[in-house]
Amino acid sequence: MAVEHHGLESEYEHEPVPTSRRRSLGSVSAVWFGFPMIITNAIFGGTIVYGLGFWRGMAAIVAGNLILFAYVGALSYIAGRTGKNFALTAAETFGRKGAAITAGFLSTVVIGWFAFQTGLTGATLNTSLGWNEPLMIALAGVLYIAVTFIGIRALTIIGLVAAPLFVVLAIVALVFAARNGGMSNITSFQGGAADAGVLSIGAAITIVIAGFADSGTMTADFTRWSRTGREAVLATFTAFPVANFVSLLVGGLIVAAGAAANPAANGGDFLPILTSHGWLLSALAVVFVFINLGSVCTHCLYNGAVGWSQLSGGRMRVLTLVLGGIGLLAALAGVWSHFAAWLNLLGIFVPPIGAVLILDQLLLRRSAGRPVSSFRVRPFLAWAIGSLGAALVHYQAPHLSEAIAGIVIGALAYTVLEVLTGRREPLAESAGAPLVSPRAPHTPASHTPASQTPASDVRAGEAP
Repeated sequence: MAVEHHGLESEYEHEPVPTSRRRSLGSVSAVWFGFPMIITNAIFGGTIVYGLGFWRGMAAIVAGNLILFAYVGALSYIAGRTGKNFALTAAETFGRKGAAITAGFLSTVVIGWFAFQTGLTGATLNTSLGWNEPLMIALAGVLYIAVTFIGIRALTIIGLVAAPLFVVLAIVALVFAARNGGMSNITSFQGGAADAGVLSIGAAITIVIAGFADSGTMTADFTRWSRTGREAVLATFTAFPVANFVSLLVGGLIVAAGAAANPAANGGDFLPILTSHGWLLSALAVVFVFINLGSVCTHCLYNGAVGWSQLSGGRMRVLTLVLGGIGLLAALAGVWSHFAAWLNLLGIFVPPIGAVLILDQLLLRRSAGRPVSSFRVRPFLAWAIGSLGAALVHYQAPHLSEAIAGIVIGALAYTVLEVLTGRREPLAESAGAPLVSPRAPHTPASHTPASQTPASDVRAGEAP
């Protein structure tokens, strides 16, 4: 088995995952399934129901999840078929230097998510139990960096623990809500309070999509470990709609039952329910916070480290320490408190990237006979047009979904540009190097046998 110099398995930052190193459907599903099953999603679900009412909120949550499944599932199919991470996949469409822009952008965005969720860990424990917030942020950050350092195997394990723990404690919280008679009229909850932040289905759908727009677009970093494209799609299904819907639903039920302490500010956060019922549940709640938010933090840091290792030529674990340290400092500085602006950024600028990749590599299949060039202009024009359309919807028609607008407009723009100006490029004759040549390898030359990496999966050459 291929290992790095420190005894841990290779994360294949610079090449497709060899077929002999692919993982089972259950293993890859555990990585994705445990990702959305987080308290943050319960907060979002409660916010949506608080603004729209129960049934309209549920409609928005279902619609958003179906769109996420189609979007992330298509990108996962590409990843499972090729074994390539997001940066390598982006190079096929945007070019090697172009991928440095798209992958660099998303790999930086997810570090913002890491900082936010790490900061939220400390803030949650401070609010619920009065613990020292900076100390808890520092402790959480160190733990999350350590887990990510281990690699994809650790993400599988934390997913297997985080998801069941969320379900068990969510059921406990809902039982307490039911004892107070709150569950009897949940379907008649109307929402629409004056202090609600979400008052349209379009805005609610954007919240559902934007919550996983970044890591969803970078799904290849996880699903490249799948044995086939089909298994990659099935692994995605466990996250969207299954896990994501469950976590959003729990928050919606907590708010509709009247059990949320402050739904305008904290949505469907059910942690206060647990901490108000004795020391045992309080202790479990502490463990839950670290594992639950640690799940999303480790996934985001893994995305960022894999992306930047490919772009810089470095190693994933070295970048984990560097980027994790930067994210931890940002969390201690209070960056997580600016979350609203961050979510708007994700809904506007991220979805068109995935739309262009799906059109180019899956639907139009333009990349099938095209060598990897240095920089391709048309995908960037489509990305810009899709982002501009999403921004216009955000500011001029906020009742609609800018995330959907970005996907649709970006896809249409790329299709039109390819039809009007595209030309078939000559088939590459040989395999090529990664985006940036890595530093001196830490593994033997037999690290990735050529027979395990088809030449059709890694193309080279500059476009004329």
